[in-house]
Amino acid sequence: MRIFADRLADQLSKQLHSCYLLFGNEPLLLQESRQAIQHAAKQQGFEERHRFAIDASFDWHQVYDCCQALSLFSSRQLIELELPESGVNAAIAKELVSIAEMLHPDILLVLVGTKLTKAQESAKWFKTLHAHGCWVNCLAPDLQRLPQFVQTRCRALGLKPDAEAVQMLAQWHEGNLFALAQSLEKLVLLYPDGELNMVRLEQSLSRHNHFTAFHWVDALLAGKGNRAQRILRQLEAEGVEVVILVRTIQKELTQLLQMQQQAQRSSIAQVFDSYRIWQNKRPLYSAAMQRLSIHRLQSLMQLLAQTEILTKTQYDQPSWPLLHQLSVELCLPQVKL
Repeated sequence: MRIFADRLADQLSKQLHSCYLLFGNEPLLLQESRQAIQHAAKQQGFEERHRFAIDASFDWHQVYDCCQALSLFSSRQLIELELPESGVNAAIAKELVSIAEMLHPDILLVLVGTKLTKAQESAKWFKTLHAHGCWVNCLAPDLQRLPQFVQTRCRALGLKPDAEAVQMLAQWHEGNLFALAQSLEKLVLLYPDGELNMVRLEQSLSRHNHFTAFHWVDALLAGKGNRAQRILRQLEAEGVEVVILVRTIQKELTQLLQMQQQAQRSSIAQVFDSYRIWQNKRPLYSAAMQRLSIHRLQSLMQLLAQTEILTKTQYDQPSWPLLHQLSVELCLPQVKL
């Protein structure tokens, strides 16, 4: 079973699996998911909780002892394993498969890690553990899912935002769900009637959105010029290094150019498979490839090179204007001849 983190409470109310796999890049969702599982487990008699952080020197016998040290008088145990940010290597994978074979009704295993790769999803250790339980997607909701995410959290707190308020809350807190949770708690105290509109939000809240270079890249690929410029202005205001953005978009432009060249002799599906483009990213790359010809991509690469040279040689001259120009040109629609 695979579910999004905001559906975990409903799932736990129906059934407690023997294993939960919490993977994602959103700290709030990871934290709340752990707490929800802990609460449900305690109600089911899992009185003991053991938490281990896995690293290269970890002694796995600690986990084996927890799994085996049971008797008629032992309490049920919740075991949490935090995987390293670098991911699961061959040694860790072998131990996880062994742990999966030791699971029984008095053990509840929770595995916590960062965003999964396609290779990890296909790995034996993941498939083995997934067969025993539930995979909880703790990725930050994208811009399309965020309004619904906001609406769900508001409803749980008794807040009744109108459509414009939902959109504003989503825009102001994109990439910063901890701030969203705090803002909603504040609004509950400020407005006991729960009614939320634009005026009330503007009077009581400030912007807390947080963007990364990857938000900017996604906007550029999709051709959303206004959004790309808004993100870029905030990154500039936050003091993000131009060279970081240059390196990030350089990788994307280089790959797009190679994909366009391959698309001249292969189908678009074959190109996506060749470059291992995730399904949820394919619409973005498809939009970019329809909009950006090989000639345009080569011109954009030249503009990017100018930006990099300016950044590294002319310290008294800002390179942000060139980056904004690049951002605009990347989003321009295809010119019909």
